[in-house]
Amino acid sequence: MDGLDLDVEFDHGGLEEELRQAAAILDPVPSGLRRLALEAYALHDLDARIAELTFDSLVDAIPVRGAADPPRMLTFHSGGLTVDVEVTSAGLIGQLLPPQPASIEVLDGPRARASLTADDLGRFRGDAPPSGPFALRLRTGGETVVTEWMRA
Repeated sequence: MDGLDLDVEFDHGGLEEELRQAAAILDPVPSGLRRLALEAYALHDLDARIAELTFDSLVDAIPVRGAADPPRMLTFHSGGLTVDVEVTSAGLIGQLLPPQPASIEVLDGPRARASLTADDLGRFRGDAPPSGPFALRLRTGGETVVTEWMRA
């Protein structure tokens, strides 16, 4: 084939490094975007199980006449764990079933906005209501469970 030696091995690693250097000079990743990407990766939890939303009072409940500002009730399930959460203007109130102690993080992005603790009966409370999309990351014993993301 026109004198080309196809048996010569091409240095892919060297080419990749040259392309990385050229991209870093000609089209660098903005530092804010890099920071956001690293923070988003911090949410990546390989061992976490997802708790699915199975009840949302905004969708599933029958409206009560006369209730001016009823709390939003949410129920999440993951395996044998149920997480009941009440979202009010005063904050979050919840319980884990079966009852068990846990550390709970209220996520509103890549970082935890609040850290809560469930007592031996599985009860927890947070004084600040979520202001936007949020999820809960629960650590019970050796298990990590993350709820689906919800809008407050």
